[in-house]
Amino acid sequence: MDAIVFGANGFIGRSLVAELLTRGQRVAAAVRDDGNDALTTWLASRGVGTDGLKVVTADITRPLSGLPQARDVYNAAARFAFGLEAREARATNVTGALNVLEWAAALPRLRRLVHISGYRVSAHEGRPDYARQGAYEASKFEGDLAVRARARALGTPLTIANPSTVIGPGQYLGLAALVEDLWNGRLPALPGSRDTFLPITTIDYFVRFLAEIPASPAGEHHWVLDDDTPLLPELIATIADHAGVRAPRRTIPVGLLRSLPRALTGADPETLSFLSTDRYPTASARAFAASAGLHMPSAAEALRAWADELVAARFGAATPWLSPYGFHAVAGSRTWVTGDRHSPTHVLLHGLPMNADLWAPLAAHLPGPILAPDLPGLGRSGPTSQAVDAWLADLMGPVRTRPVLVAHSAACVPALRFVVDHPDRVGELVLVAPAFLQAPASPLMRSGMVGPRLRRMSAARLARALGIPEGAEVDSAAADLHRRAVARRVAASIRTDFAERRSARALLDRVTVPIRIVVGTSDPLITAVDHPVAEIPGAGHYPQLTHPALLAHHLGAAGAATDD
Repeated sequence: MDAIVFGANGFIGRSLVAELLTRGQRVAAAVRDDGNDALTTWLASRGVGTDGLKVVTADITRPLSGLPQARDVYNAAARFAFGLEAREARATNVTGALNVLEWAAALPRLRRLVHISGYRVSAHEGRPDYARQGAYEASKFEGDLAVRARARALGTPLTIANPSTVIGPGQYLGLAALVEDLWNGRLPALPGSRDTFLPITTIDYFVRFLAEIPASPAGEHHWVLDDDTPLLPELIATIADHAGVRAPRRTIPVGLLRSLPRALTGADPETLSFLSTDRYPTASARAFAASAGLHMPSAAEALRAWADELVAARFGAATPWLSPYGFHAVAGSRTWVTGDRHSPTHVLLHGLPMNADLWAPLAAHLPGPILAPDLPGLGRSGPTSQAVDAWLADLMGPVRTRPVLVAHSAACVPALRFVVDHPDRVGELVLVAPAFLQAPASPLMRSGMVGPRLRRMSAARLARALGIPEGAEVDSAAADLHRRAVARRVAASIRTDFAERRSARALLDRVTVPIRIVVGTSDPLITAVDHPVAEIPGAGHYPQLTHPALLAHHLGAAGAATDD
């Protein structure tokens, strides 16, 4: 093989395999469990061909044998977690690293062994201190020293890459935990100081860097990180501004955090040593990158893109159902937008207390691109000082088609107003369970769960209150309701919807585009209308969750988007 990658199922390893395959190399991917198809599934999801791939089983904690020979050997295997036992951490990060080196040293045509270490190894002198540093950091330091010494003794061509915090899709450890606390309103103060430097590098840049190493002279070791990473307070402020949340203004010194009980601070003691003002010897990495034509992306842009990934994946708890996705400025709101902003066939506006994920089951049955935002102040979107009508007009500004506008429950009223004001912008309007034509109390109001209890509601209780099955969509809605002020805004939106019932009914007579209404037989209209009404047998207020195929059938009957 051209290369073998140990730890090929890991965050760095799988991206490195993808990079090497994309370059046309024949790659052996060493994983611990050959019955696990996670790697090939991940590669397929990113459109990476696997003709040159051979997946092999290898447990690096034991001496290696029986593996295919390779010209280049990459050790991306590591035990990365906090709170490990020393023996568990050393098994992979020290013994495992040496086992990979011993195996690689015996290869007759070895060009390079690339060992991935950690950027904090340059911050230590002497011997690893497991009591002070913790098992993860101490084992990485010990492994770095051991690999260097053994490679010198064997004459093995070695390059060590010491990356900083590597960010990108799938990275939910370390800095990601800080971002998660920020997102959920659990970060009243920043750990560290105003000068804390927590450098980053992106996964795409790092694996391109790794792929170039074997062709370069051996013996050089590189610290791969962005020296221009903003200091931690500015880094967090960049993410907060992008996501529309409040950044903490205060800092807590590391020394104080160490002295306080963990139950009070929530800080893992092992993470505190990463909160330093240290700088790192990056000259060789910068010179190497320049010679290889590699350009590090803007740290601010990388952080914003990573924030989108973290929120879309619920910090590792969910799988995004539609792409692209991310935060956009819409009428003064940091609006979460999923799907095609320019050429959708359907624009989907969710009802309460849900978010755009409400449409995931239906989307699987719809043809063509979809645009599905979280409404302002709801779901993942920040609030706006402007009216919802202005927000919807701004959202629809970039749309070049005349889509079918599908609104659910409380979203039906702003959708009606938009269609009345902009009849040339949509091909048809579909109102799903329009609350203003139904029973005067919403499912939430009938359940008695509007108010402070809504924020504390579990996904299971929310599903029972709404009369819908549990699932990813309910989990998503419940997670958003737990965030600061979202539940309060849901309650306010319910009251607004109730107050607008009479004016909304009058709007129906002013609509000049084709209009269709879809309801469930368990949640019927109580007000007669002069528009086509389709009923879904057995459905309640959320047919897109309980009967998505039948709802898609009625949307299909409503037609498709037309070009302007």
